[in-house]
Amino acid sequence: MKKNMGTLDRIIRTILALGIMALYFTGNISGTLAIILGIITVIFLLTSIISFCPAYLPFKISTCDKPSSKPSSE
Repeated sequence: MKKNMGTLDRIIRTILALGIMALYFTGNISGTLAIILGIITVIFLLTSIISFCPAYLPFKISTCDKPSSKPSSE
């Protein structure tokens, strides 16, 4: 698996996952909504950890930081 997620993308996903977990543990969400958001939370955390999002593949999306091309000192 080639990494296709950049640092900002991973941070945003982690913050969203933590926010959803906070809503669940404070009792603001429950039932079917809690289950659906729980699944999304797990997906967000897993993709953040491995820096790979399978949903990006069909669209050839990559949010990885591009290496800057340094001008040669000739």
